[in-house]
Amino acid sequence: MKEFWSEKIRNITPYTPGEQPKNRKLIKLNTNECPYPPSPKAIEAIRVEAGDALRLYPDPECTLLREAIAEREGLDAGQVFCGNGSDEILAFAFQAFFDPGREVVFPRITYSFYPVYTDFFGLKRREVPMNPDFSDPVELLCGNNGGVVLANPNAPTGIAVGLDTVEKLLAANPDVVVIVDEAYVDFGADSAVRLIGRYPNLLVVQTTSKSRALAGLRVGWAMGDENLIAAMRCVRDSINSYTVDRLAQAGAAAAVRDEGYFQSTRRRVMDTRTWTEEALRARDFTVLPSRTNFVFASHPGRGGKELLDSLRAQGILVRWWKQPEIENWLRISIGTDEDMEALAKALDSII
Repeated sequence: MKEFWSEKIRNITPYTPGEQPKNRKLIKLNTNECPYPPSPKAIEAIRVEAGDALRLYPDPECTLLREAIAEREGLDAGQVFCGNGSDEILAFAFQAFFDPGREVVFPRITYSFYPVYTDFFGLKRREVPMNPDFSDPVELLCGNNGGVVLANPNAPTGIAVGLDTVEKLLAANPDVVVIVDEAYVDFGADSAVRLIGRYPNLLVVQTTSKSRALAGLRVGWAMGDENLIAAMRCVRDSINSYTVDRLAQAGAAAAVRDEGYFQSTRRRVMDTRTWTEEALRARDFTVLPSRTNFVFASHPGRGGKELLDSLRAQGILVRWWKQPEIENWLRISIGTDEDMEALAKALDSII
């Protein structure tokens, strides 16, 4: 029953987030959260900010956070926009840069929020088929469109493209915005930030949720030409000027500045990823080359849903999609070494 629902949302299928279980005995390998705690400096910054100042609105421009990001990335603060997680950043960008009469293009197998956004904002879309090896169909994203969205590295496949490919997309689509969603870039891929000065149509989106272990804080940002950032601010200030609270701004800025902790944590995740890939291949899994904090794997003798259910019965959550091209694949987040050893042991009993 959808009485009183607007016509706009009656036929929309919303995004389905990964399960967040109440039973903390389960091993969560389904939402790509960092298995390690945030930077102690981020926790301390949040503690300091949690005082009398909470009665006041936060800085709508996120000045200190934008300055921290700009300093790290070699940009001007005017080239940075912050929001309530990269999902909100993407939602603002879809409204700021894409028009209803022109198709937004992106790969068919990618972050499943993209088609939700096009439906919700009344946009046309063209989902281009993947190459047989699940690599991105770059040629089909070049030209004849109203905008391009590329997750790099891609989710859920984990595959990354090089900067030469990103630059090819930018050059082939000079009159539209190319959004490069870099939620997982810190786990072994090359960021397109260095291309911003040369391509005014490039918007790079990043987050604190993965490599900086702050998924619960909900902070993301976009980087690009100041003209694009102005468009993002226009959308934000037409909806809600205060999208990032005081605690989130303080914690995220401290995490961005704590480079040593960031490098140590991401290296631990990448090392465990290598071990996990080898363990899965030793058990006859096909594992795609990952540059993320998860792996995408398929077994020749067990279907994806069967493995999903069998692992859950043993207390391990992974992610599965009922989508024809990938229904025999699982996306498995990288946890601690102990988590991944438990996964290997569970798979031995199942397979």
